[in-house]
Amino acid sequence: LALKNCLYQGDLPDHFQDLTWIEEKICAIYCVTAHVTRLFQSSDPAQSRTFHGNTCTHEMNMVSTATVLPCTPADVNGLLSVVFFRPSKFNPNLLGTVFRVRRQKIWSFFVWLKHHNHLYSAIGLDSTIALMYPDDDVLPSLSDGVI
Repeated sequence: LALKNCLYQGDLPDHFQDLTWIEEKICAIYCVTAHVTRLFQSSDPAQSRTFHGNTCTHEMNMVSTATVLPCTPADVNGLLSVVFFRPSKFNPNLLGTVFRVRRQKIWSFFVWLKHHNHLYSAIGLDSTIALMYPDDDVLPSLSDGVI
């Protein structure tokens, strides 16, 4: 579909091949889906870092179009829900890379998009929003929306 609409921009450079799905969502101009992640953690103390589950995406009735990027953590969290099944309290530090964000990776990707993708040419880049993201950690305020 992207190729037919002349929106295919080619493969990403090697240094962007490790972008996480959440980093890609932070970089998106158009957001048309909400994500619900269901996570189950093992109750076996020997496997406390073992998770399984799934993520479902749901189309929204409205399309959100960014005029300034990156999206704020609050904007991204508004499109996410995490349903967590575990006998103890949710600990986002145990999630590993599932909701990993890296400030420098996000900012570098925006700068690259601004220069290599005509859809991003008119989008403003706000470095103060980028500072809301951690150097390398879980998406800020993710645990506020955990059910």
